[in-house]
Amino acid sequence: MRRHRIGTSLYAGVLFVVLGTLAWASGQPFIFPSLGPSAFILSFQRNGDRTDLISVVVSHLIGGIAGLVAYSLLAGGVSLVADPAAFSTDGLRLVASATLSIIATSWGMIATDTVHAPACATTLIVSLGLLSTPLQVAVIVVGVGVLVAFHALVLSAYHRAIGSSRAGPVDV
Repeated sequence: MRRHRIGTSLYAGVLFVVLGTLAWASGQPFIFPSLGPSAFILSFQRNGDRTDLISVVVSHLIGGIAGLVAYSLLAGGVSLVADPAAFSTDGLRLVASATLSIIATSWGMIATDTVHAPACATTLIVSLGLLSTPLQVAVIVVGVGVLVAFHALVLSAYHRAIGSSRAGPVDV
């Protein structure tokens, strides 16, 4: 159990360093709050239903698109960088945008059988105006793609190194 805690923690950090380096080198937001839970899930349960690589990317894509549509329709120009005044129109627009994005993301993930809960955080990041341009949504999706591609590469190298084609969880 102790090895699993240490391995999970270090591996989540390695996954994040890859994207942090990309963010630092490019000046683009390749690290964002919902990426942390995705990195943790990939590092904790390295293989399995919750770490199906296509599901992880597609769910964040759904979340990004749903958030962008909701934000564009309901809250364009408003951002949750400061607390909106009580009962303000801007606050109501953000609440409506966030609500619509969660509904659309949940529906989209279930409809496509690509459920990955951290995508609900992605949709909120976008629908609340924090990363809400098409370019920023594209960077989010590319960032998730890089995360899962690197994860797949690490798993493949690990399994080759130990001479296993094992599909179960890896205990590092």
